Amino acid sequence: MITSLVLKIFNNIWPMLVVFVVAIGLIRFFYLQTHRERFCFYKEISYLVSIIYIWLLFEILTMTELNSTGGMNLVPFSEITRFKFGTDMFNYYVFGNILIFIPFGYLIGVYVNPKKVWPVLITSIVTSTVVEFVQLQIGRSFDVDDIMLNVLGSIIGYLLYIGLSAINKRLPDIFHSDLFYNILAIVIILLFGIYVLGYWGVIFS
Repeated sequence: MITSLVLKIFNNIWPMLVVFVVAIGLIRFFYLQTHRERFCFYKEISYLVSIIYIWLLFEILTMTELNSTGGMNLVPFSEITRFKFGTDMFNYYVFGNILIFIPFGYLIGVYVNPKKVWPVLITSIVTSTVVEFVQLQIGRSFDVDDIMLNVLGSIIGYLLYIGLSAINKRLPDIFHSDLFYNILAIVIILLFGIYVLGYWGVIFS
């Protein structure tokens, strides 16, 4: 359900996304040329993917059709316990709110590299709270459970960053080279492209 929602949003915004990627790509290219900085494919792709992820995240979080009831829930766990464990709605609400913020916590780890969890905790709490206030203004609801689940997802993402960083330090030198990460980035892009084209093929068939 989460995957289909993301792909649905991606399908709706892809024309704007193409223009955005081309514009940002050209600006970044001329920046590197002007400042004579070395081009590294996987790093540039990582920056671009990070921006696209943030865009998709807030497209999902501000979709008015997801919930038009409005209102405010300030009682922790009241919405979480409303759905029966294991049902589609439980998985969509609980695991969905956690999963979409895992990359957020991971990105904070990558770009801030905090030694403690506080920057991740504060950033995710403030960001998720602002999202809930915005949702309240556009016909959706303010839900404290959403904030709790989003923050949990961010912390998991940060712990994932810590774990992968620790593993990376123990890997052979070949896994630390730009060439390896460039090849890995190309493979991931190709696999993602095949998946998206397959999804679109189902839609337009």
